[in-house]
Amino acid sequence: MCGIAGFVNGGGREADRAVIEAMTASLAHRGPDGDGVHVAGPVALGHRRLSIIDVEGGAQPLANEDDSLWIVYNGELYNEPDLKPALEAKGHRYRTRCDTETLVHLYEEEGDAFVERLNGMFALAIWDGSRRRLVLARDRMGQKPLYYAELPGGGLAFGSEPKALLKHPEVPRDLDPDGLARYLFYEYVPAPYSIWRGVRKLPRGHVLTWEDGQVRVSRFFPPSADPRDPSPPPFEAAAERFWGSFRDAVARHRRSDVPLGVFLSGGVDSSSVAAALCEVEPAAGVHTFSIGFEDPSFDESAHARAVAAFLKTDHHERTFSVDQVMELLPQVATWLDEPFGDASILPTHLLSRFAREHVTVALGGDGADELIAGYPTFEAERAARLYRGLPRPARALAEAAVGRLPVDHRNFSFDFKLKQFLRGAAEAPALAHQRWLGSFSGPELARLLVRPPLDVEAEHAALAARIAAETPGDRLDRSLELYQETYLPEDILTKVDRASMACGLEVRAPFLDADLVDEIRSLPSSYKYGKGTTKRLLKRAAASRLPAEILKRPKKGFGIPVARWLRGPLAPLLDRLLSPDRLRAQGLFRPDEVARRIAEHQAGARDHRKPLWTLLMFQLWYEQWLE
Repeated sequence: MCGIAGFVNGGGREADRAVIEAMTASLAHRGPDGDGVHVAGPVALGHRRLSIIDVEGGAQPLANEDDSLWIVYNGELYNEPDLKPALEAKGHRYRTRCDTETLVHLYEEEGDAFVERLNGMFALAIWDGSRRRLVLARDRMGQKPLYYAELPGGGLAFGSEPKALLKHPEVPRDLDPDGLARYLFYEYVPAPYSIWRGVRKLPRGHVLTWEDGQVRVSRFFPPSADPRDPSPPPFEAAAERFWGSFRDAVARHRRSDVPLGVFLSGGVDSSSVAAALCEVEPAAGVHTFSIGFEDPSFDESAHARAVAAFLKTDHHERTFSVDQVMELLPQVATWLDEPFGDASILPTHLLSRFAREHVTVALGGDGADELIAGYPTFEAERAARLYRGLPRPARALAEAAVGRLPVDHRNFSFDFKLKQFLRGAAEAPALAHQRWLGSFSGPELARLLVRPPLDVEAEHAALAARIAAETPGDRLDRSLELYQETYLPEDILTKVDRASMACGLEVRAPFLDADLVDEIRSLPSSYKYGKGTTKRLLKRAAASRLPAEILKRPKKGFGIPVARWLRGPLAPLLDRLLSPDRLRAQGLFRPDEVARRIAEHQAGARDHRKPLWTLLMFQLWYEQWLE
């Protein structure tokens, strides 16, 4: 895994080597093993390398045979062994064993359409010198980040993280107020937007081309064709076929010239990855990693140990204290050059840092929930349809009864789940899902923000409507596609990318293998969620391969006890960063609205864990990057 950066000046103006060196240096954490730059005329490319394949060779920026094409690339190409022989047969000559060269030669053969042939995770930039054009691309599912900014005079800059762009003197360092509203609504800033005015994210499955000062962005995935199989196999046969495809995906994802392990939480997803890896190599050689916490309601380490013992892996485990997690907070703001409200980034980094002591690559279970309907919100959607059918007086009685439940700050406590459910139960499905996941609704933003906010709920509804119009299938198919467009790339995969790259660890997600995704998308939605069972397909496929108690466990997020910490060890930080005087000087939030939420939470009258954490993480980011 690596970090990439670069720019091209409009009007043919010569590129400044000092600028690309500064941009590249800002990404050193993503690539601790080496760096390189290429400057030629108006273009400059930079690369930081984490060596995974062809450790001795494969330095970037890398060129084709006649130096007319140059590439910088962050990712792994899992079908490279299938693509390379055909390219060599057409006369392309390779200088290294790394997959980067295959990308260059494939572009030579197929132009911008080359991305449609790729099975991998990637963010890349190709400078086509003969045509004087720059091509950027981001993988189908959005596993690797790519930001860009149009420059005065018709130029373009890009980078793996905004911090690289901010090293360019022509990129403004200003907060985008609409980006702030989006962050508070989603707990992240969704593509194509960012928190920085003028900086944009390339959405997943898109290509950007720059030529003669003109920028064009186009989508190559999801494809427009209906992915569903008109004659799907019976459920049992589909489950067995799925496992074979999944095992093949895990085998492709284990390709590495450096040590590799598996993140093991004890949930179905990561346990299935470990089980499949044990089928393609001796279990005793499979390294699994888990972490535990002193708070029992958040600790899953016992389940991970049970899976490791069942599979007979070489298991590694470490328990962390509150103090160790708290120590991360100031560091997080330096990695995250955009605010990020998912608290699980802290344990994800601790796990990554622990695994990095032993391996350079880790396989994780990300993507299964969004592809095979694993979240409790899919169950909640069914309940919400029943709730919306109740007479209004009955709903009012239910809301009053839930409102009287005592506050319980344990992980996924009964009152928290019920109260969160009621935040979105009366809304249309797309908005209901976001209210269940997010911190602030549209009306709450209007009360919180000093500046009248962007109507984020209307923007979200328009996005959901577009996805619904483009998605064949039923209600569940549309909900899954919305998760794959927003929550998966912008929260889950962003979290894993930043948390792991902060310590130079590459994390791969076999569930997001392109061939496997195509197979899952072809199956009926009832195979994914049906008969009251989430992840039905995966659980059936893994039934003979994992302990029964693991398959029956309810979904449990990889979290930390935020609610309690905001009343305890985090209270001083909360009071400092969200004090009325500070907020008045900042001019973004209404102090009385924030103070009310803090007082209610610390008194135990209301559970405001999500909005207060989201505000706290914004203030940490603001203090680091704008003050």
